[in-house]
Amino acid sequence: MKKSLLVLSLAAVFFASCGDKKKEEVKEVVEETVVEAAKEVAQDVVGNVELGKKLFTDKTCATCHMPDTKVIGPSIKDIHKVYAEQNAEIITFLKGETPAIVDTDPGQVAIMKANLDGFVKDLTAEELASIVAYMKSVN
Repeated sequence: MKKSLLVLSLAAVFFASCGDKKKEEVKEVVEETVVEAAKEVAQDVVGNVELGKKLFTDKTCATCHMPDTKVIGPSIKDIHKVYAEQNAEIITFLKGETPAIVDTDPGQVAIMKANLDGFVKDLTAEELASIVAYMKSVN
C-alpha cells in the first residue's frame, strides 16, 4: 500500500512538470500500479475470509452459530444484520469490550462469555478481523 502511495505521489509530480507524452507514460505506470495494489488487497481479503472460516470452526463458533439458522446462538446473518444496523463493531464484542446486542438473554450471554473467555481471548487482532471478515462474507 505504501508503495502505491509513493508511486501516486511521484505521478502527481510528473504530471505537473512533464509534457503530454510523458504524462501518458506516467499515467500507464500509475494505472498498472493501482491495478496490482487492488489485486493484493483482494488477495488479502480472500485469505482473511478463509482464515476466519477456519478459526470460526476450530474455535467452536460453528457449534452455536449457523449461517442462516438460529441453533443455540443467533445465525451469522442475524449477527451481521444487527451489528450493521446499530453501526457496532463485532470485534469489540469478541474482545469482551462491549455487551451483547444480538441475543441479550442472560443465559445466552453467560454461555457466549464463557466461550469467548475460553476460545477467543487469545486470538490476535488479525485473527479476530479474519473471523469478522468470514462472518461478513456469509451475507
